[in-house]
Amino acid sequence: MPEGDTVWRTAQRLHAALAGRVIVEADLRWPEISTADLRGRSTLEVVSRGKHVLHRIEGGVTLHSHLRMEGQWRVEATPTLAERWRRNPQLRALVSAPDWTALGLRLGMLDLVPTAREGDLVGHLGPDVLGPDWDRDRAVGNVLAAPVPIGAALLDQRNLAGVGTMWCAETLFLERVQPWALPADLGREGVERVVDRAHRLIDQGRHHAVQSSTGSRRLDEAHYVHARSGRPCRRCGTTVRVAPIGVPPQERTMFYCPTCQGGLGPTDDGRRQNPLGSSGGARRSRRSY
Repeated sequence: MPEGDTVWRTAQRLHAALAGRVIVEADLRWPEISTADLRGRSTLEVVSRGKHVLHRIEGGVTLHSHLRMEGQWRVEATPTLAERWRRNPQLRALVSAPDWTALGLRLGMLDLVPTAREGDLVGHLGPDVLGPDWDRDRAVGNVLAAPVPIGAALLDQRNLAGVGTMWCAETLFLERVQPWALPADLGREGVERVVDRAHRLIDQGRHHAVQSSTGSRRLDEAHYVHARSGRPCRRCGTTVRVAPIGVPPQERTMFYCPTCQGGLGPTDDGRRQNPLGSSGGARRSRRSY
């Protein structure tokens, strides 16, 4: 699932393409809103809220989308837009201005709501790591009060919005924190360090197409533990592992180093794990990274 910095970049790209321009074509391929006509209205702005995209349109309406696991928004030049895009079975939304067209593919959610009621869709979210509402103390308090492992608390968008499994794993590795440690056991200072690290990583990540915690933008060198199970830890050489975290059916995939981060997790059976993609490699969960 795309992380908050990726969604922020998506919203910025859509805003640059559509803001201040009149919508000349709109095709929303979602049952509840398929007959909506947005033509003739101007795009006011496109912003992100955690992992949500809010496309605010003249007349007090908002087109809300969530990418889920595989969704994306593409921007193509309207004058040369290939007909194949309109015939694409993965197309869920098409919004065209005279010069640029936004194409929503494989979207996980699509809603058209009054802008005044955006809170019905995103009001449950905690402080947005990249938003104007970022409140570090509130985020720390939310995580500290969570009666779940720190990894699960960071991934709960009600505590703070925008952290996904990749930045969660990288944050906890850099802070040498076991993902299954309880926030209360880490104490306020420990949770503050974790939240501050996550904020810094995501804030830096929004400026680059390749998300990196190591400083390298090479895809095979960008992460310390994420998606590196079965391979040596860059810090100590121990084999990086992967195990589920959270309560079924909401569990997520967590990568970690047992040596650097305080031992095997309680959901890790300790069996040999081959590198992802190799024969016999660890299976990915339904909510994989």
